[in-house]
Amino acid sequence: SRTQQFLASFSGSGRVQVNKDQQFSITGVSLGLAKRVQWPDDFFTVSHSLSYQLYSFQNYRTGLFNFGNGNSNSLAYTFGLSRSSAGPGRIYPITGSIFEVTAKFTPPYSLFSDKDFAALKDRSEELNELRTQRALVGQGLTDQERTELEQVDQERFRWLEYYKIKFKGDWYTRIVDKLVLRTNAEFGFLGNYNSDVGKVPFERFFLGGDGLGRNFTLDGREVIQLRGYENNSLTPVDPLTGQQEGGIVYNKYSMELRYPLTLKPTASIYGLAFLEAGNSFNNFQDFRPFQLKRSAGVGLRIFMPAFGLLGIDFGYGFDEDLRPQSAGTGPSGWQTHFIIGQQF
Repeated sequence: SRTQQFLASFSGSGRVQVNKDQQFSITGVSLGLAKRVQWPDDFFTVSHSLSYQLYSFQNYRTGLFNFGNGNSNSLAYTFGLSRSSAGPGRIYPITGSIFEVTAKFTPPYSLFSDKDFAALKDRSEELNELRTQRALVGQGLTDQERTELEQVDQERFRWLEYYKIKFKGDWYTRIVDKLVLRTNAEFGFLGNYNSDVGKVPFERFFLGGDGLGRNFTLDGREVIQLRGYENNSLTPVDPLTGQQEGGIVYNKYSMELRYPLTLKPTASIYGLAFLEAGNSFNNFQDFRPFQLKRSAGVGLRIFMPAFGLLGIDFGYGFDEDLRPQSAGTGPSGWQTHFIIGQQF
């Protein structure tokens, strides 16, 4: 597959201007295999996949990455183990559970390389610190320093090395009649083998909002839904640039009461009330599993075979989000989320 993106700007007349000299493209290929297994019971599935992505930059400077020219390669193997006993219906499970564990690995290239990754990381940190100090007095890096920073980080991340562990669990409990409690817990962690290489700027977690774009391909990010907050607003931010960096670790918990209005083959409709909490962090040392951003709300789901799952949620965020412009503004408040083609 291939994805290509160009930088665009809006003129005062409302016209969109696209600069094709500034572009970012992703070329990828993947091969996967999954199989149902009968041990320890008939509900288990084992999956394997091998994927390769080539990220190519040409004058693409948006603040997401320190380098705007060059290439990054990602060759990864993913192992997955899942167990699904939820049922009896797929759209409105009443009992059972769904568990998923995935582990994604790239080769540890730095172990076989003669590059001095420690020196590259130290120089990158020096230039970033210099950029921070100069920003305080309204200045920036010189063209030579900016070019050097790009070259240093391009060498560090020419071949991406990381591992990524994710867990997700759903439990369905019948309360009375068709009233069902869905309980959910999620966890994700993006790690690195070699501290001298550091954390890759790809494959990160972006938390908050409706969760649309869960398979967003721009930089391999994963968009995690947490209602009651604006999209991606619970994502760590670079204090210098104000750009969202994405978290390397996140956790999320939710409880959802569901009751069906109709479960006909032509259309299934159910209402829900939810409590959710979660957070994301840019360092594992900062990870606090119970330092959570909380929310509550109500919603409605409609499933029709011709259109898939559609829905709307009204969520209230009880806490302040992580964006600098939200500092001191108080709770997130009421947010409206539209659901398209997703099963929560």
